[in-house]
Amino acid sequence: MKAVVYTQYGVPSDVLQFKEVEKPTPSDHEVLIKVHAASVNAADWHIVRADPFLARFATGLLKPRHTIPGADVAGRVEAVGSNVTLFRPGDEVFGDLSACGWGAFAEYVCAGENALVLKPANVSFEQAAAVPLAAVTALQGLREKGQLKAGQKVLINGASGGVGTFAVQIAKSFGAEVTGACSTNKMDMVRSLGADHVIDYTQEDFTRNGQRYDLILAANGNRSISDYKRALSPEGIYVTTGGAMAQMTQAMFQGSWISMTGSKKMGNMLATPNQKDLTFVREFLETGKVVPVIDIRYSRFLKLSSTLKKGTLKEKSSSPWRSVTEPLVLRLLEEVAKPTPTQNEVLIKVCFETPRRSLGGHKGQRARIHCLLHLNIGHPDACNQLRGSRSLVQ
Repeated sequence: MKAVVYTQYGVPSDVLQFKEVEKPTPSDHEVLIKVHAASVNAADWHIVRADPFLARFATGLLKPRHTIPGADVAGRVEAVGSNVTLFRPGDEVFGDLSACGWGAFAEYVCAGENALVLKPANVSFEQAAAVPLAAVTALQGLREKGQLKAGQKVLINGASGGVGTFAVQIAKSFGAEVTGACSTNKMDMVRSLGADHVIDYTQEDFTRNGQRYDLILAANGNRSISDYKRALSPEGIYVTTGGAMAQMTQAMFQGSWISMTGSKKMGNMLATPNQKDLTFVREFLETGKVVPVIDIRYSRFLKLSSTLKKGTLKEKSSSPWRSVTEPLVLRLLEEVAKPTPTQNEVLIKVCFETPRRSLGGHKGQRARIHCLLHLNIGHPDACNQLRGSRSLVQ
C-alpha cells in the first residue's frame, strides 16, 4: 500500500516520503480500515518535527516510534480481529488514532476498536475525518475543564481554527452566549456557525473592551496570561488548548499559581481521546448541531509537506484517498531551474492559484505539471485555463 512515511524528525518537506509499505494486519482487538479520508492537525506538525522537544518522550526519543503520521481518519472496515465485537467488515467508521499508533496518512491502517465510532450516514468521509481530534478537544475544554453552563458568557479566541470552529458550535449547543475572536476575513464564517458576537482581533483588543467572560477558551493566539485574567469575570475560568508556546507555558505555570491564590481558575488542557466523547460528538454531527468546517480538500497527499509548514493550518485540511496515484513530486517547495520558452511557447509569470484536481497523464504532461506546481498551480489543465485569463506574459 502507499503511505506517507518519516523515519527521522525534521522539517516536513525534508523528512516526509510517499512510498510503498507493507499492508498492516489487524491483531485480535483491532480493525483494518481502508482509509477514505484523513485530516491534518497541528498535532501532526508537532510530532513530525518533535517540537516541543518533550514530545519525544511520547513519540520516540531519537527517532519516531510510529513512522506513519496522521491521527484523524475516516474509512470503511475491511477486516476485524477475532475479539472485536463493535464493528464488522463494511462498517463506515471514523476516529482519532493518536493514542493507538497514528498511521492515518496511508491507504490502510489498523486501529483499536475503542478508538472508533460509526460514521453518521448524513456525514461524508471528508467531513468525518475533520472531526475527531479537534472536536473532542473543544468538548473537553468547554465541558470538563471549563465547566460550561447554560447562560454563561464564553469567549473563543481562535474561533475560526480547527478547535475554535467546533468550540463555537458546541458552546452554543450548551446554551452559552458565545463571542468568537478571529481575523477580519473569517468573521462572516464564525458568525455563520452561531456566534452571538464576533470580534476582529486585528482591530479590537477583547481584553480591554470592558467585557468580562465566565469562560475563555484559547484555541489559538499569543496573549499574556494577565491579559486573559483581566477579561475574566470574578470567578471565571480560562483554558488554553493551543496557540503560541509562551501562551501555553504561562497557563501551565502561572495559571496554577493564580488558580491556587485567587477565585479565577486558569490553566491549559491536553485532550484525552476516548470513545465516549467521540460518541457524544457523533450525535451532534448526526443531528446537525455541529458541522465541520474544512479549509482545503486535497485529492492526494502531494501537498502534505507544505500544508504541515507551521502557520498554514487554518480550519481543517481533509485529504481523501479515493484517487491516490503515484506523486509527480514529493517536495513542492524544492527550488528548480527557471524554464526557458521555446519558439512556440511563452513564459508566464503566474499571479493566481487555481483549484487542484487529480494529476497524471503522459510524460510531457507530467513535466509541465511539475513546473506549474512549482509556480503554485495544482491544476492539470492550468495551461488551458491561462489562455482565457488575463496573465502577465514576459
